[in-house]
Amino acid sequence: MARRFVTAADIDDVAAAGRSRLEITADTIVTALARDQARDRGVDLVEASTTALDVQQMPPAPVTGGPEPIVPPEGPAPPNPFTGLSTDDDPLRVGRWTRDRAQDWYAKQPWLVGCNYVPAYAVNQLEMWQRETFDLRAIGSELDVARSLGFNTLRVFLHDLLWTEPQTLLEHFERFLESADKRGIAVMPVFFDGVWRNYAHPGPQPDPIPGMHNSQWLQSPDGKAVVDPAQWPRLEDYVCGMLERFGDDERIRIWDLYNEPGNEALIGNALPLVAQSFRWARSVGITQPLISAIWEFTSAFAELNRFQLLVSDLVSFHHYGPLRDFEWLVRSLQTLGRPILCTEYMARPLHSTFDPHLASMREERVGAFNWGLVAGRSQTNHAWGSPRGAPEPPLWFHDIFRSDHTPYDPAEVDFIRRTTRRA
Repeated sequence: MARRFVTAADIDDVAAAGRSRLEITADTIVTALARDQARDRGVDLVEASTTALDVQQMPPAPVTGGPEPIVPPEGPAPPNPFTGLSTDDDPLRVGRWTRDRAQDWYAKQPWLVGCNYVPAYAVNQLEMWQRETFDLRAIGSELDVARSLGFNTLRVFLHDLLWTEPQTLLEHFERFLESADKRGIAVMPVFFDGVWRNYAHPGPQPDPIPGMHNSQWLQSPDGKAVVDPAQWPRLEDYVCGMLERFGDDERIRIWDLYNEPGNEALIGNALPLVAQSFRWARSVGITQPLISAIWEFTSAFAELNRFQLLVSDLVSFHHYGPLRDFEWLVRSLQTLGRPILCTEYMARPLHSTFDPHLASMREERVGAFNWGLVAGRSQTNHAWGSPRGAPEPPLWFHDIFRSDHTPYDPAEVDFIRRTTRRA
């Protein structure tokens, strides 16, 4: 759900002017980002081909023609471009999985492929799970659709306010797991989310604003709670309560603790809560891996990105941009020596598409989770920044199926099934 990035072309422009890519500083990225942000924040956003690459030392971008790529000098490997640490000296946090444990676990898994799943009936996380609106029959029919694509894991979003009725959440989540497991689908729950609307309340949720992408999606917790430790005990109860119940449940593949921390201008102010969420989760002693994906790569996020990479058991990231830049990012992250998941991708107008991205991830055994399944009340088939009242776009942003479960693009669905070997 990230919104704006810097392209590799920005970096190439500087390199062509005579500066080595290995010498490009964060100033380059900040300058390019400022220029990008000066544009109209409306539909121009979806016309840009974007990717996320803020590097102080980044592997050379793929080039055609021109000078030979830079060859690193012999000797010890340079610091990893994202952590600033030697790839042979990646310090462990308490309870963090070793590289060997992470790789051994990953070798036993199928290629992890699925989507970020929001039922078509739900305008946000609360409407998905609350007592009055939870609809297991509708969910089951959509899980059948997911399984028909060959998806084996779904990333689903919880919300801290659901813990005001913990038994309801535990019951509904158990029923969801049962329904998914019957179809051979595992689950990746997400506890916290740094994106979209800042004020949430339990109970009936507002209707979507016509034409607007994710118009009622909720941050969890709200921005005030993120920076107010006095509110954290209830968040700890929520995280630990879920983990104590499901922390050794084989139906859960991975726990994603925090989606896009620092979004909505919080930036590094979210880091203390990210750190606490990992401490809480480690204290329970669960059997599944913990992650939090890096998603924005400008210099302002360097400390947060470094922390997320150093505390997560697996490497995970978000990317909405062309394949060239996507593969560049994957190569950079591979130097960390841990399994890699792309927990968000696929925005058609931004050239992030199933063909060729999904095939590339299968080839590299990178876990692949696109945004969206069945278009519905979240309206994520509309683009980021789509205006109120916008008609259905001819080129959908996210999502794969219409509300009647017919494909938005039959050829695309055929490609997904061939790639997951379930044609």
